[in-house]
Amino acid sequence: MLQHLFKLIWNKKGTHSLLIIEILASFLVLFGVLSLIVFNVRNYLQPIGFNYEQVWNVDLAKNQDTVEVARKLTSVMQRIRSYKEVETATRMSSNTPFSANQVSGAMTYNKVTVGADFYYTDPDFNKTLDLPLLKGRWYREGDRVAKFIPIVINKKLEDKLFLNETSLNKVIKIDDKSSYKVVGVIDKFKAKGEFMSDNPGVFEMLAKDDVWNSNVLIKTKRGTDANFEAKLVKDIAMMLPGWGIEVSYLKESRLNRHNLTLVPVLIFLIISAFLLTNVALGLFGILNLNISRRKNEIGLRRAMGATEGKVAIQFLGEIWVIATFSLIIGLLFAVQFPLMNVFDLDSEIYITSIFVSIAVIYIIVTLCAWLPSKQASRIHPAIALHEE
Repeated sequence: MLQHLFKLIWNKKGTHSLLIIEILASFLVLFGVLSLIVFNVRNYLQPIGFNYEQVWNVDLAKNQDTVEVARKLTSVMQRIRSYKEVETATRMSSNTPFSANQVSGAMTYNKVTVGADFYYTDPDFNKTLDLPLLKGRWYREGDRVAKFIPIVINKKLEDKLFLNETSLNKVIKIDDKSSYKVVGVIDKFKAKGEFMSDNPGVFEMLAKDDVWNSNVLIKTKRGTDANFEAKLVKDIAMMLPGWGIEVSYLKESRLNRHNLTLVPVLIFLIISAFLLTNVALGLFGILNLNISRRKNEIGLRRAMGATEGKVAIQFLGEIWVIATFSLIIGLLFAVQFPLMNVFDLDSEIYITSIFVSIAVIYIIVTLCAWLPSKQASRIHPAIALHEE
């Protein structure tokens, strides 16, 4: 039976070549879209690691001011912390949660090098974002006089950099003058939102005289409204004349990040749906044409005792063979992604996408071929042979 189907397909290879190309293209696009969806869904199901509710981001730009910047920033932080509407406040680098900025680097320990996101913060950072610790502690003011630069890392970096060792109190040498010392480990910190993967991360304490990292995260008390925002901006503007001041809410920034992630997914979904619709229409057209041209063959098979089910299975089998041939070609391309670790994604993402894409293609071709196959099986042998 299978050999007969292959022979039928091969005899009409010219007719089926376009359909094979369409199914192949649909599989590849579907594989790409599903990889993107599986990647984002897996990330979304993992906790973000911190609390962004009631947290504001005050972006301070010193513009042309170069006079006593560190002292001015310290005064502003003292003023912000003095408001009764503020629970805690912290300074950090420009790569604040849900922002588009990123600070990357690499760390090496025992000849193992791992790339990581770097965040420069002060001792109040974990309290402002309710960032729980798995091990050790967060750095504090007393660490400024320590021999090594205190850092807190996330679990992902600990697993990759220290392998089976514990990271606490380990010293990571950068050069002859500076070395990091791990004082704490947190679980996750997905700064770009739920759709971000759990990347290795490092939190380094800001120097007391730092003048470059001037973002302030403020955790406000519940019920704090825009009146406090206006008062806050007015007071800071009086303390920092000529500086740029911009206030944003992390809750709203998170929604913007979600939109940036979801828009490409929607675009690829539309392209994939367009291709799959073309494949479905092509299947209908080719099978209907086949039935009209092969009435004598169908009538002869029915006259020789073939049941309706066997005739329907023959047409379904033909389209399954065409789909299988297309998928085999597509798999030759798709399996390269997990094998070559393309885009540094887990192979499980690609393998899941491959299996789901195959299942979707078979479901579509089966649904599209079902109605023409049933029509072919219902052709009466006497009528078919009479027309011939």
